[in-house]
Amino acid sequence: MEAYLDNSATTPVSEGVARVVMDAMTHDFGNPSSKHQKGVEAERLVRGAREQIAATMHVSPGEIFFTSGGTESNNWALIGAALANRRSGNHIITTAVEHAAVLQPLAFLEEMGFRVTHLHADAHGRISPEELKDALCGDTILVSIMYVNNEIGTLEPVEEAGAVIRAWNREHGKDVLFHVDAIQAYGKYRIAPKRLGIDLMSVSGHKIHAPKGSGFLYVRPKAKIRPLILGGGQQGGMRSGTDNVPGAAGLGEAAAEAYTDFDRKIAGMRACRRQLIAGLHTIEGTHLVTDEEERMSAPHIVNCAFEGVRSEVLLHALEERGIYVSSGSACSSNKKLPVSSVLQEIHLDRKLLESAIRFSFSDKTTIEQIDYTLDALRQLLPVLRRYSRR
Repeated sequence: MEAYLDNSATTPVSEGVARVVMDAMTHDFGNPSSKHQKGVEAERLVRGAREQIAATMHVSPGEIFFTSGGTESNNWALIGAALANRRSGNHIITTAVEHAAVLQPLAFLEEMGFRVTHLHADAHGRISPEELKDALCGDTILVSIMYVNNEIGTLEPVEEAGAVIRAWNREHGKDVLFHVDAIQAYGKYRIAPKRLGIDLMSVSGHKIHAPKGSGFLYVRPKAKIRPLILGGGQQGGMRSGTDNVPGAAGLGEAAAEAYTDFDRKIAGMRACRRQLIAGLHTIEGTHLVTDEEERMSAPHIVNCAFEGVRSEVLLHALEERGIYVSSGSACSSNKKLPVSSVLQEIHLDRKLLESAIRFSFSDKTTIEQIDYTLDALRQLLPVLRRYSRR
């Protein structure tokens, strides 16, 4: 049996998406900016994809801008918004548990003279809306909070944060922008940016069975943001460059598929999560990092530390059994001896920092795969622990 449990790193492209992408590459291959029929056909695909995505969030298609993925979306949202609103202030608020695709652009902005406040998280990786309220000041122009933590699955209080920011704006006559990294949340939650007070929202395609190199940024009308990629003026001058027609078409199809039969898919992931957590509790020397409370954590991520075994060793031992998991964020996995800033922020015991494994599911994950993984852990851990003590 094979158990692919690394869906937060990437997902396989669905069969429906693959067909749409192939057709876009081989039939509707024109440049959407061309005036002839092939260009018109390609532009139709891009427009249709924008409509598919917008429908999942109850927003206008004109508020969706295609990017090369979540990292570009985050960079554009943060740097573009900071530069566009610099005359109003230089203060940005984020959290200490964000992905590097948020933290690194903010570090770049700090080098440019912006001031960044990092909100601390509790033992489950969750920030406090009250701390956010206290951090807002007259110079604040932007708040960036992730929807779901990519390493431990924590659901951040995005709705409460949005309410805090809206109340602050009304009281002080400001327009502090609210950016949300929804890369691990889109397709797992029904997200309505307008209801939540979200001005900018980043999404990556390859987390929802779309091709790698596809993504989008939602931009609320009248939200001030500067384009970062200049050139031919595509996408209304907001993001120049010839449209990635296959990527956009595939992303649109993936978005539509993600929200079709949505409740059944999420229930399936929740069932896998419950089964895995229950099984982990029966294995000696395991420390659940993910918040066990379902309403406070995403349906598709479980993080657990295994006492006495380095995560990289366990990862490869599982791989030999056809089980694929992660020892942290895949985007940072090439660093030498990576130590998770998220696990440090939640004050995980130092002995466990290099022993954490992330299991992540999709709607294709089965209970049988979870049971197979649990059986493998029961067999492997005692052996690996004896070996590590030598």
